[in-house]
Amino acid sequence: MTAETTAPPTAHQPPATGLSVTLCHHPDRFAALAPEWDRLHRRCRTATPFQTHAWLHSWWLSYGAAARLRLLLVHREGRLVGAAPLILTYRPLPVLVFLGGGISDFQDVLIDDSCPGAAAAGLAGGLRRAARGAVVDLREVRPGAAAERVVDRWPGVKRRLDDSVCLELPGLPFDELMQRLPRSAARRTRAKLRKLDSIGIEHRSVPEYEVPEAVARMLRLHNLQWRGRGVTPEHRRPRFVEHLARAAGQMAGTGDALVTEYRRGEQVLAIDVMLTSPDLAGGYLYGAHPDLRAAKADITTMLLRHDAAYAAETGRSVISLLRGNETAKHHWRPVTVTNQRFLLARQEMAAALRLHAAQVAGRARLAKEARTRFPALLAWRARLNNWRAGAARPAH
Repeated sequence: MTAETTAPPTAHQPPATGLSVTLCHHPDRFAALAPEWDRLHRRCRTATPFQTHAWLHSWWLSYGAAARLRLLLVHREGRLVGAAPLILTYRPLPVLVFLGGGISDFQDVLIDDSCPGAAAAGLAGGLRRAARGAVVDLREVRPGAAAERVVDRWPGVKRRLDDSVCLELPGLPFDELMQRLPRSAARRTRAKLRKLDSIGIEHRSVPEYEVPEAVARMLRLHNLQWRGRGVTPEHRRPRFVEHLARAAGQMAGTGDALVTEYRRGEQVLAIDVMLTSPDLAGGYLYGAHPDLRAAKADITTMLLRHDAAYAAETGRSVISLLRGNETAKHHWRPVTVTNQRFLLARQEMAAALRLHAAQVAGRARLAKEARTRFPALLAWRARLNNWRAGAARPAH
């Protein structure tokens, strides 16, 4: 964590002329923004799939009922050049946070590449006005993200914290990824590939109109695969099922998602949801039938071979393994990338920022203590959450 800092006086200068900055509170207006939002997304080179309108608006429909919508919009001569998708919550103090929290691996603002300075200044100024009486907590900001430009121009106090760890591989064909491995590991991987080929698994890209049904089937496989082993409770809740099916269906139509079935004959053995942006491809979630594990098939190798081929063929430079520092991911010698968390406040809210930062640090210490000293309690809590999620889930 860096020390608390205050922006220099030059940050108070108004944005460039010709800009208009508005704050949208209305869900209907958010829904109607889809075409120009997506055009802006295409003009922001650092944008990830989690900043598409389909993903964010779907999240709002499933998760936003208890929050207050706060969309910051910057227009230049009628064209949308900047957007910050935010909501106002109480924790217990008023806090402005990104839409998409909890289930989005990367969060960010959108800034038009043709006017990055002006759009960032407009967002910083609008955010300062929106943050009257509130702290701004921007989580899961990828290094190099557009939000860094806004933070640089923030006219108040700010802190930077480390957030989730993500792992990344270069967008290379699978044979070249294997060259990153030690010889013994490469030999074992080739044996796994031969086993996969002997099983006779074929993959099929799911067409757009089938995606919602395929996502629901994927989540059933995912729950079956993790039964008794601590599945993430959120993945079993109806709101998540509805969100992912809706968002992936729309994103498949715009090329921001790819859903793949892995079949043996007519039997669907696995389904994978990949989210993509022009420079990045990331496997978001998959489900696999226990028969695959019983057949000694290496599911991770199967998925990565497909994802690497897709990334190389489409010119994506990054295969993101997304959040999580699991041991299995390190087999491939990925690069570690740590997301950032920015806490911002107006000068008169400096005390509130310090209080919020202390709460964040306290929760982090408690979580670390629980992981190291009370693993049995965490296991019990996971079982309880699984039971609750299962009880809340609709029958299929």
